[in-house]
Amino acid sequence: MEAEAQELPLGCGGGGGSPAAGRSPEGEERREPPQASVSNGGDENSGRELVELKVIWNKNKYDVKFCLDSTGAELKQKIHSLTGLPPAMQKVMFKGLLPEEKTLREIKVTNGAKIMVVGSTINDVLAVNTPKEAAQQEVKAEENKKEPLCRQKQHRKVLDKGKPDDVMPSVKGVQERLPTVPLSGMYNKSGGKVRLTFKLEQDQLWIGTKERTEKLPMGSIKNVVSEPIEGHEDYHMMAFQLGPTEASYYWVYWVPTQYVDAIKDTVLGKWQYF
Repeated sequence: MEAEAQELPLGCGGGGGSPAAGRSPEGEERREPPQASVSNGGDENSGRELVELKVIWNKNKYDVKFCLDSTGAELKQKIHSLTGLPPAMQKVMFKGLLPEEKTLREIKVTNGAKIMVVGSTINDVLAVNTPKEAAQQEVKAEENKKEPLCRQKQHRKVLDKGKPDDVMPSVKGVQERLPTVPLSGMYNKSGGKVRLTFKLEQDQLWIGTKERTEKLPMGSIKNVVSEPIEGHEDYHMMAFQLGPTEASYYWVYWVPTQYVDAIKDTVLGKWQYF
């Protein structure tokens, strides 16, 4: 799309006048001298000197006459009037990023210079984001249709062992602080017994089994997820995310429900319980 050249510069001043300004006192038409092209400066009318630009944006080209002593910020306003692209969303380039505070003369813009513009209008942004948001909602709805974690085969083999006899008692509908003793009697993914010890003074979580104790910095745990166990909603299955993939999740089963929020807040650094 080739837009017509703009006849008037932006912010140059002195371009007005009455309809009769082009005629002599006798009413005869007077021929004005041609507008000066770009020079090296030095004449007294340089403040009104125009330069011819080719503004290119989104595969569109605009031929523009613009005041050589206007700033980059003023050129952005002109581009806004041509394209509808707000100045704040424009990336204007001429031999690099166009400085807003300098004039076109100062950055040595010459006749026929190409001004490249990059940016999207508000409508373009909304048009892109709306389908994206719709897709995200569809993904979320699809996730909600998935079967609960406790029904998945990998977890079922542990849960089918039943609730451990020595697991700590649960209190449904109550949120409590972490106990001063380790949370014990729970299972890990292999079905072995596991205990959780929260070493707040060291900012560590200790995960202890019969074989060994892993001492994890709280900051190394990227997330904590949990879900009530079907039929035993006063207990949760919980995972500590130690890496970027699901394979890095350390699963713990039969966590008393009253400690779930405290565990998440403690591990993720919210500390609202202490």
